[in-house]
Amino acid sequence: MSTQMPTQMRALTAGTDNTVLWQHRDLPKVQPNEVRIKVAYSGMNRADLMQLAGHYPPPPGASDVLGLEVSGVVHAVGAEVSAHQVGDKVCALLAGGGYAEYVSVPANQVLGIPKGMELAHAAGICEVFATAWFNIYDIAATQPGERILMHAAASGVGQAVLQLAKVFGNPVFATAGADEKLKLAQQLGAEQVWNRHHGSFVDAVKAWGGADVILDPVAGSYIGWNQEVLNQDGRLVVIGLMGGRVAELDAGRLLMKRQRIIGSTLRSQPNRVKARIMADLYTHVWPLFEQQQVRASIDDVLPIAHIEDAFKRLRENDTQGKLVLVW
Repeated sequence: MSTQMPTQMRALTAGTDNTVLWQHRDLPKVQPNEVRIKVAYSGMNRADLMQLAGHYPPPPGASDVLGLEVSGVVHAVGAEVSAHQVGDKVCALLAGGGYAEYVSVPANQVLGIPKGMELAHAAGICEVFATAWFNIYDIAATQPGERILMHAAASGVGQAVLQLAKVFGNPVFATAGADEKLKLAQQLGAEQVWNRHHGSFVDAVKAWGGADVILDPVAGSYIGWNQEVLNQDGRLVVIGLMGGRVAELDAGRLLMKRQRIIGSTLRSQPNRVKARIMADLYTHVWPLFEQQQVRASIDDVLPIAHIEDAFKRLRENDTQGKLVLVW
């Protein structure tokens, strides 16, 4: 156990009118299977924005403190934990609690940071690479050579997908809302790109050869367009509602092309699933970081005191990759 044991910490929760609320909380207890981390950096995600707006409450039993990923140093370990020791530099995937000075998390959702990576960058890899891996290579079971359509491709998740797809042999068509974001997508390996402000992507993706797998954080009108470009036996995985929650579905196309439309959220997955995902990352993705075949896509590192400015940038899509908060 740590020799210095504070009893309270600062933490951020959702206030009113899309604002954050600073609070003092008791230090989180450490269960036998848990690790307590002294947080150095907190990764930001769009899910935090949704929680701030009151649309994405934490799963039952999870902390109401904002934040789904952190990096830092192990501060204490539970009696059943052998894989981590006090003082280890780690990063973690959380169901909540990351915008705080300390967080307790099941040990099987904690990994040592990749060799050669700084803690600041490590705060921005768990959520996006877990989301990318889980949805593209687990749920959609994407095979080498299959073609991927990635929307919001300059987001942290989008950049993770582009990098993994390049390594695993999957051509990618990328959409985004700004030419500079599309240029970044091309630098990361996208074969073709489309600016969403130019209207529907349907003709361009069809000309490219269609998509076998689509990762869509937009929904809304994109659902019907996605169906049009999805190839036979194609899989559409919806992970967000940036374009709205109501969509029109072509049931005839769904049947005739044997399309699968799958809704997916990572935060509410049970520990056994998150543990499996983190083990997959350690096996398949951590070596890629260490070999510099993939990298953390960090846009900016901001002081925690600038949290409102950081949320404003996130809300306005004024990012190319992840925003990370430093404590």
